[in-house]
Amino acid sequence: ILQKEAKDERKGVAERKIQSAIGFRQVIDLLSSEKKLIVGHNSILDIAHVYSKFVGPLPSTAEEFVASIRDHFPYIVDTKILVNVNPMLHQRMKKSSTSLSSAFSSLCPQVELPSRGSDSFLQQRVKIDVQVDNVRCSKWNAGGKHEAGYDAFMTGCIFAQACSHLGFDFNHPSVNIAQDEKLEKYINRLYLSWARGDIIDLRASHSNAENWRVSKFKYEKIVLIWNFPRKLNAREIKECICKAFGSTSVTSVYHLDDTAVFVLFKNSELVSEFLKIKEQLESDDGPVTVIHPLSKILEGGKTGAADYEAYKEICSSHISKVLFSDQAETVGVKSRTRPDPKGEASPETERREKTDKASDLIDAFLANRVKVEAAGIN
Repeated sequence: ILQKEAKDERKGVAERKIQSAIGFRQVIDLLSSEKKLIVGHNSILDIAHVYSKFVGPLPSTAEEFVASIRDHFPYIVDTKILVNVNPMLHQRMKKSSTSLSSAFSSLCPQVELPSRGSDSFLQQRVKIDVQVDNVRCSKWNAGGKHEAGYDAFMTGCIFAQACSHLGFDFNHPSVNIAQDEKLEKYINRLYLSWARGDIIDLRASHSNAENWRVSKFKYEKIVLIWNFPRKLNAREIKECICKAFGSTSVTSVYHLDDTAVFVLFKNSELVSEFLKIKEQLESDDGPVTVIHPLSKILEGGKTGAADYEAYKEICSSHISKVLFSDQAETVGVKSRTRPDPKGEASPETERREKTDKASDLIDAFLANRVKVEAAGIN
């Protein structure tokens, strides 16, 4: 009996430790089990991160990802879909950007700037009270964009305002807003690419991944560039590369954020060529470096570039930074050239290896000579 009690006690202690270690995972499990409506803005990456951190490794195929997301989070609304698809909300945006901050400014001006109240659109506004203590009340500033808490607040405000215009009465809320027909055309649709308008439909019983443009991407054709001059945009970066490698060398350029882009080349050979030329230009201080088309991208000497494997390495780290360039620096990933086919080292690599070996030999020789001289003195 005593042994059983001791065993049960140890088991109880272990279970309590496990429950304590689970932490925030309990919140995710509760949202999933209760089938709560998940609201986000341009949230495909947010959903993917939540899945990888609290559910399991990301599925290897798009079909599995869609099916698993639908099982765990059956009701998802992306407010970026709402403001783009709904004619009234889209008109309210006045052709401005549908970024989170722009949508918040356009749809919820009474929250961002309480003094604005003459707009007829605001006659249907949802009243939103912000509860803060006396100290923070005097310092209330609706400008903490890109802070997780404030981004969530802005997303919630946009969704509430959008629901009001869709005809939801918050004084008499429906039993299950997620299943209301007013949201039917907007629910369970996520932007896969905001630049090209590709959308994942989570409502489908099977994935139509073969029709997604991203499925046509060949990862070996992608170069990741980060920490380039902030003044450059995707179009200018593409122009620089096309001047160096030909007008058809680059298929497209996508911004990850203000500090990083994906460059999709026409073929994988151009990826290797780009990375090698970048390395050569950075190691040469001659006039060619100044007049070369890639000089604009390399200006400042801090530009990083690598293939898609580096991107996976950077993103797989437990470290998380707001800007991709900061993430890469913190993780410690540097620029790298792609190994030559068949595992053969490039001439540059061989030269460096020989130089390193020579340096090692010189260091060893000097160290040995010091020992000999010290022995002679003694």
